[in-house]
Amino acid sequence: MIKSISISTPNTYLLDIAFRLLFIMAAKKYTSDRKRSRPVTKRKKTDAFKKNKLVTGIVLIIIVVVAIAGVYVVYTGDNDNNESGDQNNGSNGQGNEEGNPIAVINTSMGTIKVELYEDKLPITAGNFIDLANDGFYDGLIFHRVKDSFMIQAGRYYPDGSQKQSPYGPIDLEIHPDVKHVDGAISMGQIPGDPNSATSEFFICDGVQRGLDDDYLQETYGQRGYAAFGMVIEGIDVMRDIASTPHDESLEPNPGGGKPLEDVIIYSIEIENN
Repeated sequence: MIKSISISTPNTYLLDIAFRLLFIMAAKKYTSDRKRSRPVTKRKKTDAFKKNKLVTGIVLIIIVVVAIAGVYVVYTGDNDNNESGDQNNGSNGQGNEEGNPIAVINTSMGTIKVELYEDKLPITAGNFIDLANDGFYDGLIFHRVKDSFMIQAGRYYPDGSQKQSPYGPIDLEIHPDVKHVDGAISMGQIPGDPNSATSEFFICDGVQRGLDDDYLQETYGQRGYAAFGMVIEGIDVMRDIASTPHDESLEPNPGGGKPLEDVIIYSIEIENN
């Protein structure tokens, strides 16, 4: 993440104070000179002393301002570094726990890396890992895509034939800290049956709050979908797949369609941290 260190508000304020002090000092001297009724005949030595005293005061003010500004720059720089680290450790604050496995999804349009939150959703993540290790997803396609919504895969071959999970359906597993944020991976399910997820998965292209369990329960009284991971690399590949032209076969509801050109999953490899 590219960061910039700003020294705008506090430093500008301090410099403004310093220049105001200098202006006031100069104004007082000018006013004092104008009020004198007769020429000043003080000794040059006294004048030189006063000039040196004024210069010394100005230098001290500048040193104090610069010192304070330097402390502020260091402080804000450290804060920027800490914030950058917080943002880079754990996408959207949902995961990136040490030891979580990484799914490397190799497709005909590029590679997407996904952290699987096995620590928070062991059943859902474990099911996906078992299928990937079995080579279940190899050769299947993304059969549903829609820009700013999702890309979905895990069931169909290019010829339209289907593949069934050997493990059957799994129970819905929800973690309150894992939401359908941009780049979240989640399990597909039969509408109205929250315990019907098998092998189909989708990746969110943008935030999909309407798929979260708490939102659906509060709004419609029905269960949501099981998000269980997050894209950590290749988000641009996911967006390219989502924006692929499709046949609009699922428009307007639930939305999207099959890509006009097949987007194939070559393999999904599981890497352990």
